Amino acid sequence: MGNHQRHRGMKSEDEKWFADDQLDSLRMAVADYNWMLSRGYSDGTATLSLVGDRYRLPLRQRHALMRAACSDASLILRKEKEIAPDQLQGKPLWIDGYNLLITLESGLSGGIVLRCRDGSWRDIASLHGTYRQVEETSMALEMTGKALLALEIPEVTWFLDAPVSNSGRLRQMMKGVAEYFHFPWQIHIVNSPDKQLAEVAGTVVTSDGWIMERAPAWVNLSQHVLGENEALQLIDLSLDPV
Repeated sequence: MGNHQRHRGMKSEDEKWFADDQLDSLRMAVADYNWMLSRGYSDGTATLSLVGDRYRLPLRQRHALMRAACSDASLILRKEKEIAPDQLQGKPLWIDGYNLLITLESGLSGGIVLRCRDGSWRDIASLHGTYRQVEETSMALEMTGKALLALEIPEVTWFLDAPVSNSGRLRQMMKGVAEYFHFPWQIHIVNSPDKQLAEVAGTVVTSDGWIMERAPAWVNLSQHVLGENEALQLIDLSLDPV
């Protein structure tokens, strides 16, 4: 998976666009977007452009806006389905592979991670149809596996997206990590992870809102694994501005 990309960290202007003096307007934009979604406006380009144009948000901030917001109805449903990590003991777990891994890689490499309205942690990285390993990939997998062992999870099933290039290589790497540390992992490459995760008979690890609202339960594993990691650049967009 060789590539010039070493980290899944910050873009060149993230330090500017997510500085403290930018956050008040970004939080107001998220509050407006929440309001519009709650009143039936589409979450598509037109609504995003309307709010983004009002606050003169650059592209990266608009991406954060889209990731952080949700309607009141979605908020209630997602919160009803959320369970705490300490409630997982003895239960199998299903993981939205790229969804979790990219957030952890971003957090470990100093990239922006958002605390969103629904409480989930989301990155603002983009995959563009091809996954490339970065320096933090092995660390992210090891930290995840050790955290799940500490939580006494007996079986973990990862789903990777078949349409994403290099999924096969990532699966081989993950199998090696699992064998070395004796992690109880099964790793599957499937065409539609979202649909399969929504239909499992248990708890899923994801920050994908569509899955969160359809699966029986979800857990915020990104927060549990990253915790107080010193590299973490966490931007809290979970609450409306006062």
